[in-house]
Amino acid sequence: MSRALVIAGFGLCLLAGIAKAEDAVATDQLLARLKQISHLQGEFTQRQYGDGGAVLVESSGAFKLLRPFFFSWEIHSPDNQLIVANAEYLWHYDIDLQTATRHPVVGNVEASPLQILGGDESVLRDQYAVAQDSADTFTLTPHGSAHSFRSLVVTFQGDVIGRMDIVDKLGQRVVVDFENVDSQTVLDGNDFEFSPPADADTFYYDE
Repeated sequence: MSRALVIAGFGLCLLAGIAKAEDAVATDQLLARLKQISHLQGEFTQRQYGDGGAVLVESSGAFKLLRPFFFSWEIHSPDNQLIVANAEYLWHYDIDLQTATRHPVVGNVEASPLQILGGDESVLRDQYAVAQDSADTFTLTPHGSAHSFRSLVVTFQGDVIGRMDIVDKLGQRVVVDFENVDSQTVLDGNDFEFSPPADADTFYYDE
């Protein structure tokens, strides 16, 4: 092997090491910001964009988050849906269609971005590369293609999450703005209890 190739190879290894160190620092910074959040609730507006920046779909609703395992996402408009997660299960209840599905949380790479941010530290470290774009903005890129999104940009407003800008696995862009965020009112596991109504069609994907 020529001396030039050896030097070039060493340079590439050095750059890879620097990039990995920068990723670790950004991950630490993101986790430090997230650790300031133990519980959140509020409202959201979600917009899905098409080519040229046109809004294709807009929805709104309410959310709750209790780190590290509990998550609730309820869409009020234009349809009515509820997603609830705890340490064991992820429920999706379509209120209009009266159908409910239950999936195990363990091994679920289809978890929502907010659920990931509120979840286990080791999952975020192991499954995502993190870059810090500014003091309040971080970009997460998942390792592998099985995840529910290609990239996630999260922006903080003070001590709470203010926006998520997501490119999903189909390449569509979704922006979620959080409003009236309350980090003071205490939440507990009972706020995330869910049992499907008796007349709902229920499907269990963990049995």
